[in-house]
Amino acid sequence: MDETDRGKVVRFFLAGSVLCLVGMFFSFYLKGFILYGSQFGRKYKIIGVTYMTLNNQFYDVLNSEIQQRVEEKGDHLITLDPALDQEKQNEQIEYLIEQGADVIILNPVDWKGVKKGLEAAKKKNIPVIVVDTEVYDTDLVDVTIVTDNYQAGVLCAKDMMDRQKEANILLLTHDKTKSGRDRIQGFTDTIQSHNEYKIIAMEDTQGQIERSLPKVEKMVEEHEDIDVIMSLNDPTAMGALAALDSKGYKKDVLVYGVDGSPEGKRLITESKMTGTAVQYPRKMGASAIKAAYELLAGKDVDKTVTIPVKLITKENVSEYDLERWQ
Repeated sequence: MDETDRGKVVRFFLAGSVLCLVGMFFSFYLKGFILYGSQFGRKYKIIGVTYMTLNNQFYDVLNSEIQQRVEEKGDHLITLDPALDQEKQNEQIEYLIEQGADVIILNPVDWKGVKKGLEAAKKKNIPVIVVDTEVYDTDLVDVTIVTDNYQAGVLCAKDMMDRQKEANILLLTHDKTKSGRDRIQGFTDTIQSHNEYKIIAMEDTQGQIERSLPKVEKMVEEHEDIDVIMSLNDPTAMGALAALDSKGYKKDVLVYGVDGSPEGKRLITESKMTGTAVQYPRKMGASAIKAAYELLAGKDVDKTVTIPVKLITKENVSEYDLERWQ
């Protein structure tokens, strides 16, 4: 290779090196620009929400209230459904962080198992608002908005005691949620000192009608003396009613739920469900998004918001709209 050729090769490699350096610099600059633009340069806010499941009308109503208020402000809502899988929900929290969520609204699958996701949000200084059911690690969240779940159980127990002087009781639970635990705890604490009321069986249904129905069918086959079924929510109560019907259970059974859903209220008018403690998903959604924007504005907010409950029975169901949630 003569000097001329050698010079050409050197100039070629020098030019290539310069182009590589320019490309690397441009790529780094572009990545930084995109990151800045997506999180700091954009004018709209991103609100991320993950519910334990959307296979429950309660969460649809709650989310609709949030969505309406977010869209009114010209902001963006990301709604996710982990389908009762806590590992998946933790991954969804990571996804919301990656998408640049300014606030995360959370309805946890497992009140203890969600800790990993909460820690990820805390590390990025993203405010977290918990709705409907608490988390165990309350120091990792900014606001908790829930129904007075314990009182819901108390109201159902007191109504039952007014109607029955004694009873054999089935409990339908959801042990991984604090709300479900509190509702059942309120019920059992109320009857604890009354030996005439006996818990003869209990089953975890995860709050789902399709899980409640077969489990109650099995319990009905095992017990001929059921007087009362206390359900943590309306879907499990409806599953219980379907099971009683499918098995042709002859005895009249008092069935209680928690929600105040349109379906639950209609069943009360038909004398099928005995009572349901009212929840207010619209109020809960409005409170959650109000807290979200107050946090973003740097305002002080209440750490805990507890929404009072009432019991709907056949005596007062006419006071409520049968077609709508409260």
